Amino acid sequence: MTRIMIIVGSVRPGRVGLPVAHWVREHVVAAGHEVDLVDLAELNLPFMDEPEMPGKRAYTKPHTIAWSARVEQAEAVLLVSPEYNHSYSPALKNALDYLQHEWAAKPVGVVSYGGASAGLRAAAALDQVLTTLGLVRVPIDMAISGPHAHLVDGAFAGTEKQQATLARMIDELGRYAQALRPLRG
Repeated sequence: MTRIMIIVGSVRPGRVGLPVAHWVREHVVAAGHEVDLVDLAELNLPFMDEPEMPGKRAYTKPHTIAWSARVEQAEAVLLVSPEYNHSYSPALKNALDYLQHEWAAKPVGVVSYGGASAGLRAAAALDQVLTTLGLVRVPIDMAISGPHAHLVDGAFAGTEKQQATLARMIDELGRYAQALRPLRG
């Protein structure tokens, strides 16, 4: 069992990211893993307000200390990311930027969504930040084009192909989490 943190990268009212994240969570739980679902709208981190750089780990704000402890507990991370103007959301960037060491040597998968590009440009834009933070990207991409078309009574219903891709990503997150465990020491 791996503790997988799922982060909903959109905070907009009526966002499709939350139903997609719930669908992802169902599959992660079905695969036998523990889940911490982080809804950035509920987490409500202010824009970075720590006086020191994250690399120093000299946190002074209760919200940063709590976010640090929560991320520290995760063994793998799965980002559910929208595409905004060929990139990812500012809320997701802010949540990532708050910390540094807590992300290191953890595998990360990205479930992107959007229009014609299915969020792949957002996923590509995330790569440099994820690598800089020490996260290790698994080699499976999960991209959802036109996610609103897959909503049934407000819930996301992925296709068989999407379910198979997600299952492979979840398996890789578990394998990578075990392999990277000694590095998280």
